[in-house]
Amino acid sequence: MERIYDDALNEEIYINSYSNGLKAFVIKKKNFSKAFAGFATKYGSVDGKFVHPKTKEVVEVPDGIAHFLEHKLFEEEEGNVFDRFAKFGAMANAFTSFKETVYYFISTQNFYENFEILLDFVQNPYFTDQNVEKEKGIIGQEIRMYQDNPNWRVYFNLLNALYVNNPVKIDIAGTLESIQKITKEDLYLCYNTFYHPSNMIIVVCGDVDPQKVFDTIERMEKTREYQSLIERIYPDEPENVNQKKIETSLSVAMPIFYIGFKDNQNDLPPYEMIMKDIQTQIVAETLFGKSTDFYEMLYKEGLINQNFGFEYNCEPEYSFFMIGGESKDPEEVYRRIIEHVEDVKKKGINREEFERAKKVVLGNHLRKFDNPEKISVEFIYSYFKGVNIFEYVKEIASVSFEMCEKRLREFFDENTSCISVVWPADKKNSVME
Repeated sequence: MERIYDDALNEEIYINSYSNGLKAFVIKKKNFSKAFAGFATKYGSVDGKFVHPKTKEVVEVPDGIAHFLEHKLFEEEEGNVFDRFAKFGAMANAFTSFKETVYYFISTQNFYENFEILLDFVQNPYFTDQNVEKEKGIIGQEIRMYQDNPNWRVYFNLLNALYVNNPVKIDIAGTLESIQKITKEDLYLCYNTFYHPSNMIIVVCGDVDPQKVFDTIERMEKTREYQSLIERIYPDEPENVNQKKIETSLSVAMPIFYIGFKDNQNDLPPYEMIMKDIQTQIVAETLFGKSTDFYEMLYKEGLINQNFGFEYNCEPEYSFFMIGGESKDPEEVYRRIIEHVEDVKKKGINREEFERAKKVVLGNHLRKFDNPEKISVEFIYSYFKGVNIFEYVKEIASVSFEMCEKRLREFFDENTSCISVVWPADKKNSVME
């Protein structure tokens, strides 16, 4: 067991490695009443094409299979895993993202009993032809529900506008057609490939005994033969956006929109990924933060409301920035954002705004450490990118004004931008599906 103490954050983390390739981390939080435990695999919706680690053959599976697999792991021969967690007072759940699948629970009592349940069910899949067929109907309903969800729709429409080939544009749950192709054999193939301990980590955060956590894992870990690194195959992606505008109509009171900027500086070493991420967040805060004159102006004009916000998604295979919310005139907001970016490029970033933005980004990062769930999930995201989340404070401090000026000019470009809008259903204009 290795212990690392971070003086700047006053945080301690314990690390243990296992013979089967699994790694476990305990973020010790003294006097916290709530504890989080997550069992995560570096496997998400974009990993539909890969080289089989044993046969070395290229395998391509149906879209949505990572999410389907997440659903099925909660089903056991004797019943449902949620019932086991409920018995010990834990809230359990899971999520599939583009790059990860995470199974977790949060509890204020019976931590080790719940921890054993987590370790048990994630390592013991139970798939049958019958329960796979049954799940297709359940997930099909979920896909239909999300298709009618305006926030989900505007988001994935934006990704379809940004990307030509990258699978990040495909709905995490897949499509009604793709899930019908999923078989029990597909699920076991993907489970045995991506749920190998060498491709997984366990993260615990709370006032727990690290040694007891690590001993529990060692007692319950499954022996697996060595597996080489998984080679994932992604299609080539051009630098241009797929389309400049994508629109649809749904039952909303006010138009919902996202404006996206496609980032073509990808496949960087971990340190450069950290710096690119931080610089983009700082630049965005100087441009669009709630304390800026630009935000105030749009707000006073009634072009945006309190739901206006932005985020940056930074991965080795794709990165994109998105900004949006609700507006009576999304196209005018888009025009004003592009105009504002070009104006700041000419005049330069205000130094006082830069210093303020650095403090905001630092504060946003530090607040995560007060929430066991947020810091654990952030830790998982960062770890799978080869990045140490505890390094962020030091790296935020090291970001210079000149770095952000350079990032502004390199990244925020009208030519790699697009807009997605969901209009109210009674909008008279014709829209593109």
